[in-house]
Amino acid sequence: MATEGHHLSSFNAKSLEGTSSFHVGIVVSEWNADITHALAKGAMDVFTQAGITSIERISVPGSFELPLAAQQLFIKHPELDGVLVIGNVIQGETKHFDFVCQGLTQGVMDVMLKFNKAVSFCVLTDLNKQQSLDRSGGKHGNKGVECAVALLQMIKLQK
Repeated sequence: MATEGHHLSSFNAKSLEGTSSFHVGIVVSEWNADITHALAKGAMDVFTQAGITSIERISVPGSFELPLAAQQLFIKHPELDGVLVIGNVIQGETKHFDFVCQGLTQGVMDVMLKFNKAVSFCVLTDLNKQQSLDRSGGKHGNKGVECAVALLQMIKLQK
């Protein structure tokens, strides 16, 4: 969704109409906390603007743990309409980046399909820290905002 020179985190507030009764979950990775907390703030701002007060929020050590935590939220809170997962994986010098990204992506998809509920994927997978900063409130906006709006739109679609 990020395009060089474009700030894409603006949205039409009308897209939030009818979402105040939604019960959502948010799972935030603590790895690269400066990035993930900025993304979570953007998401929480959207939920607040939508009037959503029923929010289950948990933290996990890293991005690889996001799918299990999302699954646990659905198990412990079957009334949840959807979950937003937030993480940040920055490429290093080894293949670890590839394994983490592939595993967590497949895991999140599996949870979404298993529970037939929306899971919004707000995991930045960037080449360097600057790219992550640019997407967590910098020149490319805040992907937390975009993913929260997408989550609400997908919940509306299912209802």
